[in-house]
Amino acid sequence: MHQPVDPLLAALAEPTRLRALHILWDGDERCVCELMDRLGVTQSRMSRHMARLKSVGVLTDRRDAQWTRYRRNPDMPAAWIAVIEAILATFPSFPEQGAA
Repeated sequence: MHQPVDPLLAALAEPTRLRALHILWDGDERCVCELMDRLGVTQSRMSRHMARLKSVGVLTDRRDAQWTRYRRNPDMPAAWIAVIEAILATFPSFPEQGAA
């Protein structure tokens, strides 16, 4: 049975979440602190965005002392991976915070 794509599309509709997913899409694990720094957002805002992506099943997390580390969910449906990769392909690179 296929998972509905509506929750995924709603989660990806927010630019900061999409930019964070772009960073995490390589499969490496990243702490919230790195995402905050690269995207120029506060800890609370970044944590809310990551919680949303986790709640729809795009990311997994683990605690590491005071930080939470996120990575791409290896059990994500193949159809969702195809959707995300198609979206990310339209944005080959996102400027780093502070870039002109």
